Amino acid sequence: MSTVSTVNGGISFWYAQEGTPAPREPLPGDASADVCIVGGGYTGLWTAYYLKKAVPFLNITVLEAKFCGYGASGRNGGWLYNGIAGRERYAKLHGHDAAVRLQKAMNETVGEVVRAAAEEKIEADIHQGGVLEVAHTPAQLARLRDFHSVEIAFGETDRVLRGARETAERVHVTGAVGSTWTPHGARLHPAKLVKGLADAVEALGVTIHESTPVTEIKPKHAVTPYGTVRAPYILRCTEGFTAGLKGLKRTWLPMNSSMIATEPLPARIWDTIGWEGRETLGDMAHAYLYAQRTADDRIAIGGRGYPYRYGSATDNDGRTQPATIAALRDLLVRLFPTTAGVRIDHAWSGVLGVPRDWCATVTLDRSTGLGWAGGYVGSGVATANLAARTLRDLIQQDSGQAGPTDLTTLPWVNHKVRRWEPEPFRWLGVHGLYAAYRAADRRETTSPRPGTDPIAKAADRIAGRH
Repeated sequence: MSTVSTVNGGISFWYAQEGTPAPREPLPGDASADVCIVGGGYTGLWTAYYLKKAVPFLNITVLEAKFCGYGASGRNGGWLYNGIAGRERYAKLHGHDAAVRLQKAMNETVGEVVRAAAEEKIEADIHQGGVLEVAHTPAQLARLRDFHSVEIAFGETDRVLRGARETAERVHVTGAVGSTWTPHGARLHPAKLVKGLADAVEALGVTIHESTPVTEIKPKHAVTPYGTVRAPYILRCTEGFTAGLKGLKRTWLPMNSSMIATEPLPARIWDTIGWEGRETLGDMAHAYLYAQRTADDRIAIGGRGYPYRYGSATDNDGRTQPATIAALRDLLVRLFPTTAGVRIDHAWSGVLGVPRDWCATVTLDRSTGLGWAGGYVGSGVATANLAARTLRDLIQQDSGQAGPTDLTTLPWVNHKVRRWEPEPFRWLGVHGLYAAYRAADRRETTSPRPGTDPIAKAADRIAGRH
């Protein structure tokens, strides 16, 4: 497999296909608004969209440091699915029924994104093939079966468990011994979705200022180098870039994730792979993978690679390490050996937001007017939409325009979490944990035992994931 002609960086493959959007004007000076949203990704744009649709007279301003979709919203794996970070913890804190309500809301969110995209005529290559997660080893198969049972217990009665033969009939993943499939998922083109959403928001009358980095958020103030926007509500929708704001370096950890995209594959290769349902594809490894069959018949596949930069630093253009590209290429060939000779057209990376307890949250502080949503831990394509609709309802409730709703009473609302450890403990901890997860995956590959490797169990406890 050749990587000589691989484009590395350039934000993402999705933007290499689409081209970066024409720049919008930066903030021209001090301004005021009813609601100021910091961050022009999925969370910020969906929040502006639903607020403006609900209350058309609101003056809403979105401030974006680069351009809309520059971060995770334009670099992700294109998984629109019903996973949400922290559900098990919310079940412990608020009861099983509360967590079931949260999961039901996530299931419905997949359809809501599809509906809204269609209503706004956003062509984002959406295909509702569901999500297929496979197991390769006895330990992974045991985890997969447990995972399947747990998902059913949280209300996913339409989930399907498949054996090795049934899995191969859907996607011929080499060495797969079983899989679980849910219909609550879709493949999409991330950049097409975020570009279309930004255009739809602007058409509703929302003001978007790009090339306008916010350096500090204070009650009723969003501070930029070009001026300050004053508003009763300031909403932080910055996900993996949150650490760059004053006083928030240890709030959410910016975790790196990397991807590669192949050249379009010929029919003879697809004949060996199958994948006609175009399900999004994942596995039960500790250092997990995520993949999709794109609309133009490429495979886009991602994983962790180099997990974290010292001091919560974030990249600029998505460039990723050659070793990570090689590891993802090797992973692709292990899954689908007939791809051994295909070209890798693009490699890139980006950051996602990870709270210390791995729980996604939505918050509105009624005493200050400050709100935020995020900490999606890689599940943000759909979760951002649910978060946005929840922020809409919280603001309408706080301003007296509406009362509590089903969304404002979900258990992730106003969840509190402690900060991450200071450096160098943060860097040492993250790299140590992912070294442990990779070691556990290697050990499980050669072990006939069905139990999860003890190294991974210890890493989960230290990480706060269980």
